[in-house]
Amino acid sequence: MKAAVFDRPGPPDEVLTVRDVPTPTPGRGEVLVRMLASPVNPSDLMYIRGSYTVPPKLPATPGFEGVGVVESSGGGLLGRFLVGRRVVVMNDRTGNWAEYAVASARQCIPIPSALSDEQAATFFVNPATALAITRHVLNVPAGEWLLQTAAGSELGKMIIRLSKGSGFRTINVVRRREQIDELKKLGADHVLCDADGPLPEQVKQLVPGGVRYAMDAVGGATGSQAVQCLAPSGRLVVYGTLSGEPISLDPRAVIGGNLKVEGFWLGHWAKSRSLPKKLRLIRQIRGLIQSGVLASNVAAIYPLDQVTEAVRKADTPAKGGKVLLTIGA
Repeated sequence: MKAAVFDRPGPPDEVLTVRDVPTPTPGRGEVLVRMLASPVNPSDLMYIRGSYTVPPKLPATPGFEGVGVVESSGGGLLGRFLVGRRVVVMNDRTGNWAEYAVASARQCIPIPSALSDEQAATFFVNPATALAITRHVLNVPAGEWLLQTAAGSELGKMIIRLSKGSGFRTINVVRRREQIDELKKLGADHVLCDADGPLPEQVKQLVPGGVRYAMDAVGGATGSQAVQCLAPSGRLVVYGTLSGEPISLDPRAVIGGNLKVEGFWLGHWAKSRSLPKKLRLIRQIRGLIQSGVLASNVAAIYPLDQVTEAVRKADTPAKGGKVLLTIGA
């Protein structure tokens, strides 16, 4: 089969190649999935560079999420049930940027025909993160302010749309001024640009006492300033490291303000949920994608053999949405 493979960590457009590799065989509790499409997420690019939380076992194939059709089962009741079904594939085993992938049957979610392959391919990482942080981890109450960095991302736009139905208000931080009007049209209450001055000063002009809830995907100077925007007893959830730089904070401010800075990794959080809670989450995501709230805008689609062009496009700013790889029919 054809698969995108890298033998060493490095720049994705330099180290990835598409080559013939043996088709994997599913073990008990696993299924073999004929892949249809998979997005190029920031976590995939970090994985290829060797900077992700989980280091690659080389040679490695990227692709943590995607959609495909289950071809066969390695054994087990759930695997046999899934054979022939189109499923969302959360894959931390063999990677989804390949014609076939092996995944745990428990990490494959049957998907209704009403969802296109494009929306099914991006079903979990961004939508589940947006829903989990706002409704479960932070549980932002109606009427409260939520500060988010990287607000121009697809996940950031989902947060803005979620806020309209949930009743909380958003302060959205972007790097480029041209993103401001787009986010305001989407329903953002306020949009701030990094270039317009220190973030704590900008925020406190809007909310003098600071915000009680914040989420950061950037780290570095932006994440550090997000901590300074918190009100007493405020909470910041860190769910990304787009800058590749650490957050710095004043211990006395954290202690005196009773502030909480905590990390969120979807893989850990999902594994901590009971099966009934996971099923409820999946139903919520499915409904919110169909209503457009958690739908992903697709900026570009590339066939697997153009993976170099795909990762290069995904690594550029202002790309306008998700980049997808189409793999099979």
